[in-house]
Amino acid sequence: MAAGTEEAALGYEEARDELIEVVRRLEAGGTSLEDSLALWERGEELAKVCRRRLEGARARLDASLAAEREAEAAETGGGDE
Repeated sequence: MAAGTEEAALGYEEARDELIEVVRRLEAGGTSLEDSLALWERGEELAKVCRRRLEGARARLDASLAAEREAEAAETGGGDE
């Protein structure tokens, strides 16, 4: 699976849980330098997935709140006159 496809398939919770496991394994030590680097790179990818998912959720929340404010202003006739 391509990285972009895999990234799109991962939900926030899945990426977060895998990231927690990556961090746990890195903190535990005992892995070779090559394995540690691969874990670090995977952790970076997972952190990006989490960040993008959170940014998307924030954008949807902001849009919803803005629409709610507009609807309330229209109901009360609250324009900037």
